Amino acid sequence: MHSLAFDISHTLAGGLVLISFMMLYQDRLYSLLNVFAAHALLLALSVAWQAYIQDAPHLYVTAAIALVFKAIIIPVALHRIVKQLGIHRDIESAVGIGSTMLAGMGLVALSMVLMLRVTAEADPLAREDIAFALSVVLLGLMVMVTRRNAVSQVVGFMSLENGLVLAATGAKGMPLVVEISVAFSILIAFIVIGIFLFRIRERFDSVDISALDDYRDGRR
Repeated sequence: MHSLAFDISHTLAGGLVLISFMMLYQDRLYSLLNVFAAHALLLALSVAWQAYIQDAPHLYVTAAIALVFKAIIIPVALHRIVKQLGIHRDIESAVGIGSTMLAGMGLVALSMVLMLRVTAEADPLAREDIAFALSVVLLGLMVMVTRRNAVSQVVGFMSLENGLVLAATGAKGMPLVVEISVAFSILIAFIVIGIFLFRIRERFDSVDISALDDYRDGRR
């Protein structure tokens, strides 16, 4: 059972890293939102599996929150925002896809080397899950850095938070109240970001970050 639990846990965490790479590769907003929904769905499965093998019922609540809010409500809301803003088109990248993927592979290798050394005395299952989680966090940051569209940066922020949840559930002992407060903080942040997206669209007739840079340069 221990070996099976180990393999399934790593398969789910490795799947999250793979889907993070898929987000880096996407060049269309609707495709990016669909991949993000798959990312959140796999996170919910991973957390539910951790709840089962750790015998921690409160983690099922975390899995339900990830499934309902991140895999359903937020992607559907982002689809509607994109449709209402009329920005369903290609995503402009600051860096080429090939360079981005190579940099992503480098970050994953760095995460593995760093975390496996730092947590050498920890439980093998937890330390490798945390290494995968750090990879997901860094790939989420890369989505935010390499994309010029504000909506895609929101998706990068949400996927980054998925990595933090994966790390928290892999390392045992996080209280339920903390998990719920983090989930609602993310929901509130999403609402605020959605409002800002509409305001940016009204003001600049675009949600590309380059438009904000041009406006700032024009005021100097």
